[in-house]
Amino acid sequence: MSPSSDGTVPAEGKAPSQVHPRVGLFITCLADIYRPNVGLAAVTLLERVGCTVEVPQSQTCCGQPSYNNGDLDGAARTARHTIAAFEEFDYVVAPSGSCAGMLRDYPRLFEAEPAWRQRASDLAAKTYELIAFLTDIRGLQAVEADFPHAVTYHDSCHGLRAMGIKAQPRRLLASVRGLELRELPDAEVCCGFGGTFCVKYPEISGRMVADKATQIGETGAAAVLGGDLGCLLNIAGRLGREQTGVRVYHVAEVLAGMADLPGLGDPPAAGGLKDPTGPAGGSR
Repeated sequence: MSPSSDGTVPAEGKAPSQVHPRVGLFITCLADIYRPNVGLAAVTLLERVGCTVEVPQSQTCCGQPSYNNGDLDGAARTARHTIAAFEEFDYVVAPSGSCAGMLRDYPRLFEAEPAWRQRASDLAAKTYELIAFLTDIRGLQAVEADFPHAVTYHDSCHGLRAMGIKAQPRRLLASVRGLELRELPDAEVCCGFGGTFCVKYPEISGRMVADKATQIGETGAAAVLGGDLGCLLNIAGRLGREQTGVRVYHVAEVLAGMADLPGLGDPPAAGGLKDPTGPAGGSR
């Protein structure tokens, strides 16, 4: 089956709900509070591949902080709320491998509750991280976007290990006009965030992100991209303290052509990255 002009694979012979599936966007706490542009970019990308996107206003945290700290009752309460808010959709999509992975773990919370375990399993089966959904489910092969800069990419732990996300973002980034991907040494090594890990073990976490920042600098890239805002905020904080000038963006922002704004942690006056081919010159 050949792709259409927008890079998607036609959904011939599928039911109408699959031709234009209803997608419930799990916006994530960090996108909601720190980087709404990621949510807007996610909606843009999903609509470009034919999805009808809705953002349930009742959604809350995925429950991962409770889950990781042993509050299983609290995590289960959050899971019930999320299941009820999202189970009506054809798919649930999150711009985060970490949050999407938590939703897929919901069945573990209901070992003694068969009815809720089934509902949790049904939700888990249709939950995806954004980039994997675009490529693996909707057949997106290329995007229409420009980003004339050298970038490097950090693979988040949950996205890589829990969700199997590695090749998908790189495949789409290869189609972005002007973008040069410089692979990061030890790209699969944790940045030191780890949710509450950085709170419990700040010295270890600080050393890990310092090493990550050094390796990012060694690539000479103007920006670092990734798929999880937790990692990106952690990295942006370190790069900012070291005054490296390297910008930090969620990969969805670049793929949607919506990265013409300051990077994570940058002041509003910083503006977007300057085009290195323009009058100002330079790569950062």
